[in-house]
Amino acid sequence: MTQPTPTERLIEFIGGESAGGIVLIAAAAIALGIANSPLLGSYESVLATPVSFTAGNLVAIDKPLLLWINDGLMALFFFLIGLEVKREIVTGQLRSWKQASLPVYAALGGMIVPALVFVAFNTGSPENLDGWAIPAATDIAFALGLLALLGSRVPVALKALLLAIAIIDDIGAIAIIALFYTENMNLSALALALVPAVGMLLLNRLGVARTIPYFLLGAFLWICVLKSGVHATLAGVVTAMFVPIATGDERPLERLEHALHPWVAFLILPIFAFANAGVSFAGAGLEALLAPLSLGIAAGLVLGKQIGVFGACWIAAKTRLATLPPDVTWRHVYGLACLAGIGFTMSLFIGGLAFTDADQIDAVKMGVLTGSLISAVIGVTVLATASPRTVAERPVGHTQAS
Repeated sequence: MTQPTPTERLIEFIGGESAGGIVLIAAAAIALGIANSPLLGSYESVLATPVSFTAGNLVAIDKPLLLWINDGLMALFFFLIGLEVKREIVTGQLRSWKQASLPVYAALGGMIVPALVFVAFNTGSPENLDGWAIPAATDIAFALGLLALLGSRVPVALKALLLAIAIIDDIGAIAIIALFYTENMNLSALALALVPAVGMLLLNRLGVARTIPYFLLGAFLWICVLKSGVHATLAGVVTAMFVPIATGDERPLERLEHALHPWVAFLILPIFAFANAGVSFAGAGLEALLAPLSLGIAAGLVLGKQIGVFGACWIAAKTRLATLPPDVTWRHVYGLACLAGIGFTMSLFIGGLAFTDADQIDAVKMGVLTGSLISAVIGVTVLATASPRTVAERPVGHTQAS
């Protein structure tokens, strides 16, 4: 059986992400509906259900269901991100600077400017400054789900560009979580984490293509990382880095990615959305939305992402550091910059790491939902009026692909 080409894999991946994004939107809408109905008490009670895991005296993990979702299920989401990042760097769009330069500039602008906007809105509220990274994230599933609704009005090259930006954005988010949202570390547990890491390195060097050993050692690594104080989801990324791209005729990384993607897109992310998007608007008026924390997040997602992503692309093109893909116009890029303001999954995730106070978490949810909704509406409106055949706005420095 012939292996699919990189283009075929990209189209297949985008199709899965787009459909998953629609399911994600539905799960978030259901959570919002329940949170603003008489079922709110039952919803919160289920998420607070204690779930324990013990194995003699060696392991004892006792967390509410919500944290099992955010720390456990989301580790598989981060594992898939790690697989995607490794594949893109080794064989995909990020394997050369010529291909990666524009997404890198756009992603950096899309992380730095929203963080600065957030800080500007919260300089007078130092208790909120830990949330500076919340508007720096982009939800690729949501954004591609909306692009799917626009059909042929959006060129495939624009979807590929959004995907590349989001992957680099995810790398940045992973680094931010590791560096800035890690609790006091248990060095003994962290040292123990080296055991499964070394084991996976040996598997990789020996060319082991079976994926079960990587999963078993990855689960052990997850427990060690959880106990160490470093956020447990990072164990998923580390595990992915050890999975081989190819061993002989076997392609374990692509096989795992293909097998996990439907579970992550259609189960794990919707469960996360359902568990985290349920914010009650009872008694929350304009004053709550205009509070520094929620307003800073919303402004970071709406204004920061537009200015950061579009501005970085414009500067890169003007200075000939990068070029836009064929058939992608500046209207397309602006629409993409707006859609990059849909933070949702990763923004809510980082918000849960940044704050523990219930009022602050509610403000995070309100800011993320408001900013993401406004960004989605503007992005869809802009792209719906753009034609993929329009080349009159050919950007400075643009050249046709050879």
